Amino acid sequence: QVQLVESGGGLVQPGESLTLTCATSRSISNFNVMGWYRQAPGKERESVARVTHGGRTSYADSVRGRFAISRDNAENTIILRMNSLKPWDTALYYCHALEVGSSGKLNDYWGPGTPVPVSP
Repeated sequence: QVQLVESGGGLVQPGESLTLTCATSRSISNFNVMGWYRQAPGKERESVARVTHGGRTSYADSVRGRFAISRDNAENTIILRMNSLKPWDTALYYCHALEVGSSGKLNDYWGPGTPVPVSP
């Protein structure tokens, strides 16, 4: 069973920066796509940033230019650097990994989430 564990969350003030890290129990080279999602209170979970096995990145419009996702293959981690945080970035942030099996079956893996409250 694949395990994903997020770290780095915590209370920050608007305008500050924070870096989230997701560690995996399996080599990240096994995953076709890895990324970060978030869920704010009373809202649905949404995609924040993704990175493919080949290194292609994509971002939600609300974070493009402020957030940056990267892969560290040696450490089997993905990192989300968040700058210029806004109060509406407040959410529980989840790490996600997508694996396409040899038979074509899609396997989704999620971390338990790490909270990022942005408040004065």
